Amino acid sequence: MKLIIERAALLKSLSHVQNVVERRNTIPILSNVKMTAGDGKLRLNATDMDLDIVDATAAEVSQPGETTAPAHTLYEIVRKLPDGADIELDATSGDGQMVLRSGRSRFSLSCLPAGEFPVMSGGDLPVNFDLAAVQLKDLIDKTRFAISTEETRYYLNGIYLHAAEQDGAPVLRAVATDGHRLASAETPLPDGADGMPGIIVPRKTVNELHKLIEETEAEIRVSLSEAKIQFSFDGVVLTSKLIDGTFPDYERVIPQGNDKEMKVLRKAFGDAVDRVSAISTEKSRAVKLTLDKGSLVLSASSPESGSATDELESDYAGERLEIGFNSAYLLEIMRQVEGDTIVMSLSDAASPTIIREEGDDSALYVLMPMRV
Repeated sequence: MKLIIERAALLKSLSHVQNVVERRNTIPILSNVKMTAGDGKLRLNATDMDLDIVDATAAEVSQPGETTAPAHTLYEIVRKLPDGADIELDATSGDGQMVLRSGRSRFSLSCLPAGEFPVMSGGDLPVNFDLAAVQLKDLIDKTRFAISTEETRYYLNGIYLHAAEQDGAPVLRAVATDGHRLASAETPLPDGADGMPGIIVPRKTVNELHKLIEETEAEIRVSLSEAKIQFSFDGVVLTSKLIDGTFPDYERVIPQGNDKEMKVLRKAFGDAVDRVSAISTEKSRAVKLTLDKGSLVLSASSPESGSATDELESDYAGERLEIGFNSAYLLEIMRQVEGDTIVMSLSDAASPTIIREEGDDSALYVLMPMRV
């Protein structure tokens, strides 16, 4: 394998693939990126056996071939080379080394045979549909913060993606929960997705996908089976195993009988929560909401720091209600809402509360209260 490639192009591809490579590996080949040169392109492939990414970029290939090189080391070398540089990669010596030359710099990297690199991207993926990058990003943005990090409840360590119905219309819905809060977002069901199984996309896959689609406005091809999912766009192919588990019946968690409704300006509410939470204890982060006709008082206290209150105007006509929430959870929800006004549907101090953006039913958040 021998080729010349622009530093910027190689750095962009390496930044995409090296994130998948774990820093500590008991299997040496998994620390490497597979490099395949041919047809005027360099294809980079990295995997951790659960997640696999391929990225292709243009290159001047003088000798086709393939090898594998240490992913993080190669990335650091390319990152530290000067802007605008051309890089020559040469693995033709046959001594298990790849030479990287750029200007007066020369590096020799130990390689492992490409034949040892695991193949993960094959297999039958019967469900296929296209989704705009902005739609997929929206589904991820509005739900991923609620993914559980508790490894014992592994079936909550991802986003549950499935076909559903909303007011009689078919939708593609994403749901995440950690038992304390639940986030749900949906978009019109794409053609070809109506027969899809309900799947749980792992947290690491969600985060890597989110980074990749930040850079694109392309249509994303989604292909999936009950065990795997694949996202293809802009020369990138991301393939992931799915979480083998059953996502809980989340619709039972969404309360139906919340009869008290409060509307409040999102930014003013978020700023007030942020201010009063400065005094709450690091452990509980509790903030109390006292709802009364036309007003909302936020308060927090701790034995070490003292107490704080803040008052806002609100549209509320129900009976007086005091309810406590984790302020960090409230602020995370405020960051996902784009509109000016939020609507909170409440029942009592011990029951879950629904939070929505006024006039937008495509996303909802359920938050469990806490004692204050």
